[in-house]
Amino acid sequence: MGLWTLFGWATLLLLALALICFLLYCGYIQYIHMKYDHIPGPPRDSFIFGQSPTILKLMKNKKVVYDQFLDWVQKYGPVIRINAFHRVLVLVNSPEGVKEFLMSPKYSKDEVYDHVATLYGMRFMGKGLVTDKDHDHWYKQRRMMDPAFSRTYLMDLMGPFNEKAEELMEKLSEKADGKNDTEMHNLFSRVTLDVIAKVAFGMELNSLNDDLTPLPQAISLVMNGIVETRNPMIKYSLAKRGFIREVQSSIRLLRQTGKECIERRQKQIQDGEEIPVDILTHILKAAALEEDCDPETLLDNFVTFFVAGQETTANQLSFAVMELGRNPEILQKAQEEIDEVIGSKRFIEHEDLGKLHYLSQVLKESLRLYPTAPGTSRGVKEEIVIEGVRIPPNSTVMFNSYIMGRMEQYYTDPLTFNPDRFSPDAPKPYYTYFPFSLGPRSCIGQVFSQMEAKIVMAKLLQRFDFELAKGQSFRIFDTGSLRPMDGVICRLRPRTKP
Repeated sequence: MGLWTLFGWATLLLLALALICFLLYCGYIQYIHMKYDHIPGPPRDSFIFGQSPTILKLMKNKKVVYDQFLDWVQKYGPVIRINAFHRVLVLVNSPEGVKEFLMSPKYSKDEVYDHVATLYGMRFMGKGLVTDKDHDHWYKQRRMMDPAFSRTYLMDLMGPFNEKAEELMEKLSEKADGKNDTEMHNLFSRVTLDVIAKVAFGMELNSLNDDLTPLPQAISLVMNGIVETRNPMIKYSLAKRGFIREVQSSIRLLRQTGKECIERRQKQIQDGEEIPVDILTHILKAAALEEDCDPETLLDNFVTFFVAGQETTANQLSFAVMELGRNPEILQKAQEEIDEVIGSKRFIEHEDLGKLHYLSQVLKESLRLYPTAPGTSRGVKEEIVIEGVRIPPNSTVMFNSYIMGRMEQYYTDPLTFNPDRFSPDAPKPYYTYFPFSLGPRSCIGQVFSQMEAKIVMAKLLQRFDFELAKGQSFRIFDTGSLRPMDGVICRLRPRTKP
């Protein structure tokens, strides 16, 4: 038997094995279909790919995938399935489901968070508070972190909050001639980065005045990288290899920044220096109580707070400015409240924040329409029935505040920006509004974030009038969190009060 004959038989054998594997995989997909096809949902684009082609096309065209999900929910009901290869995600959009799954500790975070824990083969958020799937380990971490977000600690942050917000106002004053365009999202991203760096980790980044700092771009790249993992084939794409390397490089930068910050603080402690009782201190205290503390877990929490503390608040501020620019009457009402509560003083006290009721409503309404962290998911170990739909055991269940915030079943005229939805006498949106999630795994930093947002917005509206530059699309860009695609281009001018 010749060499070529042996090669031919080997090739045929490999092809036969490949065919058998393919048929077995198809059989497994058919089993999954039989398991989940009683759940309503859109027709699959194909037997194998499910709805993946539709989702990838939307991503390619920079569309918000959740808008398509909203259309499917309106057509097929509050509980739908979404197929992708052999995986099925169950999307639940009912107050009953949100209450059941998010308010109870028995439903843990699931494998969806693996894409954030490890990104393109590199540890990103690892076992930090957001991504830790082990409830007992998470609970221990959360308990140690809680004091850093207590009311007492947050009241002490009014100084640095005011300081960094004033630096932003000075920057805006240089641009406020009513003629030059100013990209607000870029500036908000920089000031929120400066805030989280200082109040959480004792770092002075000064990114607001340093155009060369690589950290804002690194965070943006990593967030984009998370979105791209919706394409399960991306790691095999030659066209995306350069992008993946950039994301990996950004992760290394963020974790190296954290490593240097942690080592610097540990040396200060060792040398007996006075240290701030900030988030980093609590991270180190929590680690000290671990019998076998992994240094990488310290970096996980650094990255978690560093990225989440910057990205979400910057995006919320940007959307709030965008909607105020589109609704001058709402802008005027917010400014009138600020004039009454704050007047012309430069330092905003903690007690002032509680009096800015209408501004709070503006910020809440911006999160209803544009929740910067729109979704979360849970793992379901046992079968359960929600809205009359049986969800099989060992399922992944998703929840999305963006979708529920735009459903007419829960909000009248949902696409209209209306802060009065959150006035004290308005009906409460129970279990349909969860921009910071709900229940035991809700965002630990939500009060921190809203204090920061309110101070920045109060100073901005106190000092400046603005209008939106023409030609903006007002489209939303999904980078893992949601941000305005065009960056919110404004023309500012110093405010002249009557």
